[in-house]
Amino acid sequence: MVLLGDTFPNFTAETSTGKIKFHDWLGNSWGILFSHPNDFTPVCTTELARVVQLLPEFQRLGVKVIGLSCNSVASHLSWIEDIKSYAGVSMEKFPYPIIEDESRVLATSLGMLDPSEADKDGIPLAARAVFIIDPNMKMRLSILYPATTGRNFDEIIRVIESLQLTDAHLVATPADWKKGDDVMVQPSVPMEEAKKKYGNKLRIIDLPSGNPYLRMVPQPIETSSE
Repeated sequence: MVLLGDTFPNFTAETSTGKIKFHDWLGNSWGILFSHPNDFTPVCTTELARVVQLLPEFQRLGVKVIGLSCNSVASHLSWIEDIKSYAGVSMEKFPYPIIEDESRVLATSLGMLDPSEADKDGIPLAARAVFIIDPNMKMRLSILYPATTGRNFDEIIRVIESLQLTDAHLVATPADWKKGDDVMVQPSVPMEEAKKKYGNKLRIIDLPSGNPYLRMVPQPIETSSE
């Protein structure tokens, strides 16, 4: 099981685009690894197709994407034709790799298995895990969905935008924040420093406690990844 802040394992795997060593494949980019219970299944097909459609957004954010499914490379290569068809795209080369994990070794080591979903032999399948890894190979976020619930990739993009913004500036993003919304000054920033930095852009929310900890400012300029 990989925890937030841990170095993500540097595993070796066969994929639909050839053998990879994860850290070498990721390089100095942000990355998303997302797992799937099985090839040729309805929810999985919609998800991988959605990632194809959102690739310009991931590229804008400097993020590489890689999938995983508990099937062989040969199965993945056949399934890719369905994914492209559902996505409504025509391309000779599929734009991201899908990892082979028939043995469930990787799914097990990363804590991806869903005990409520199994194959014909009763072996648990991978849940819908999402791991976001930063350029330092640290895991920055994980979300685990049950096999029957498709992911919200708009939320995943929102989270990446928040992570990159808060890495570049001493701010935090509030509930339901979206790109362009106001953000909050982190509690570690002294009040005098916040006033000096933001001037009349600093807005302190009055609360019953009288504690001026909720300090809002406009979103800072974009991060260097865009």
